[in-house]
Amino acid sequence: MQCSVIITDEGYNGLNPVQFGYEECNKGHDYGPAERTYWLIHFVASGFGYFKIGDKEYAVGPGEMFIIPPFEETYYKADEEKPWSYIWIGFTTDKALPAALTDIVRCPEAVEIFNAMKTCDKFSNGRSAFLSARLWDLFALLLGREKHHTDYVENALDCIHSEYMYGITVEQIAERLSLDRSYFSTLFKKKVGVSPKQYLLNYRMSIAASLMLDNGKSVTVAANSVGYTDIFTFSKMFKRHYGVSPNEYVSQKRKS
Repeated sequence: MQCSVIITDEGYNGLNPVQFGYEECNKGHDYGPAERTYWLIHFVASGFGYFKIGDKEYAVGPGEMFIIPPFEETYYKADEEKPWSYIWIGFTTDKALPAALTDIVRCPEAVEIFNAMKTCDKFSNGRSAFLSARLWDLFALLLGREKHHTDYVENALDCIHSEYMYGITVEQIAERLSLDRSYFSTLFKKKVGVSPKQYLLNYRMSIAASLMLDNGKSVTVAANSVGYTDIFTFSKMFKRHYGVSPNEYVSQKRKS
């Protein structure tokens, strides 16, 4: 079932709605490749699908938005088994967006805003103004989340720095933050520049190297001190990280 609501282009400054609708897609329903002359946001309410923009491809599910910027070629297709239903809104803007939009934005709490948008057809006048207001609500939500995302990453860093010696894992950190592991990794890498797994490894290895080189600790003590109870695993990870074994590393550094 598809419902497209007629929207009058009022030419509003800021966020100006030009298209709105929602659809329960059939299995395998697709669209494109095509380009738009305006921004288009799809919020996936249920089900799954595939989104391609340029040379990047994404699997998209409930609570996620896929973003189509102006003049970008995109293609999307509903899952063959559990096709998505989504709500979309198209808009133009004469200024920079209030908040940056990536290809995929996970924001389950935006469902209330998009469901509110669906009531716009009860307005005979003011429909565009109503949708413009809901767009501002959406960006206000996204701007508020940016601070929360920073808090998530800062909390994760605090956790790594204080508990690296206890064998803490990325999965455990994500669980503590009540975040999906993949989503957490995306947030972390966006802010820090490397994945949480790589950061945790880098941090552990640098501490271990310092313990052996600067403090004269044995490989066993260094391994136990950074969360490795198995010396073989520690030595393998150390060599993968530094290119030499722990003993070779200390020996080379002391000669240099």
